[in-house]
Amino acid sequence: MEEEEDEDDTFEDAVCNKTPARVNTPLSIITEAFENLADLLKPDITTEEDGLSLDAFCNACTHVSVLFSCLGFAFKFAEMEYISKVNDLVEASKTLDTLQNILDLDVEKDTVKTPGSRSRNLRRVRLGLDLIRAIFEKFLMTDEYSLKDAATTAYTEVCAPFHTWAVRTAVYAGMYTLPTRDQLLLRLDETEQSVEKNMRRYMEASRPIIEYIDKLYIERNIKLDW
Repeated sequence: MEEEEDEDDTFEDAVCNKTPARVNTPLSIITEAFENLADLLKPDITTEEDGLSLDAFCNACTHVSVLFSCLGFAFKFAEMEYISKVNDLVEASKTLDTLQNILDLDVEKDTVKTPGSRSRNLRRVRLGLDLIRAIFEKFLMTDEYSLKDAATTAYTEVCAPFHTWAVRTAVYAGMYTLPTRDQLLLRLDETEQSVEKNMRRYMEASRPIIEYIDKLYIERNIKLDW
């Protein structure tokens, strides 16, 4: 009888204590992908000569578009731009092995900053990753910090300096259509507790990747002001 009661208790615990950590939410999938990607940058796995796999980078980046989609109309342009740039890098991964290969090829052809070049597209994808990181950072500052405030500040810091006046105007106007904090949690299938954990995990995992990409440009005497 005691054993049956223990089994009942175990079943009840399993039903009642459903935690978000046991669910593959869009955000947790993205976070795990970037943690795996960041692991590839560890010295005992990747040497400077090896470089970061372009295929692995693209696999992680393809998951991020869902976050732009959750933000709605305000970031529709960012979503479209991001997806097109990632798709171009996916195509490049069929013939190029690493991120370094992209830059070295464009440096050789003197097309790094040419519109449509893969080095330029990599730069734009990097901005997209950093924009998401910055939005998460601002979003988690306080419970009262609205998504509109977080997104506006993040966009101003990360992307606005590189966008035309027309794009900036459209993005800022669209900020008023952003979902509320609760609506965002619902769209991401997260709770206040799980979203903070997963956002912080993404922030931590994406930072070395963003820094790594910047380093690739700097090492080739390419400024980051474009």
